[in-house]
Amino acid sequence: MENYQQLNGVALAYMGDGAYEVYIRAHLIEQGLTKPNKLQHVATHYVSAKAQAALIKQMEAQDILSETEWDYFKRGRNAKSYTHAKNTDVVTYRISTGFEALMGYLYLSQQTTRLAELAQWCIEQVEGGKLSHETK
Repeated sequence: MENYQQLNGVALAYMGDGAYEVYIRAHLIEQGLTKPNKLQHVATHYVSAKAQAALIKQMEAQDILSETEWDYFKRGRNAKSYTHAKNTDVVTYRISTGFEALMGYLYLSQQTTRLAELAQWCIEQVEGGKLSHETK
């Protein structure tokens, strides 16, 4: 998509939510999980607002995002959203929206290698128990 730069943070997050979820779903199926209820339950460890906020915190601590990537994260985090997460506070929800906007930016700007790299990094953080927030 050529004009992804013009999209607001909520639209980027909408795209990023789907793009990131595809990586997580593929990973879980590759791990041998096939029952829908189990898949959904385990996926929340990776895709919940709390998990995404914790992943962003780790990305910041490890300095793995470029300045441009941070800009897109901030666009999502600061976006005016008229919805909210069911089981989390507003700050966590906004940070997770930023996470999803970052993923949406990478997808729409066709940076598939970088998107896959970050998704794999996220999987490793979750599976390695390296998140500082409770994601269950």
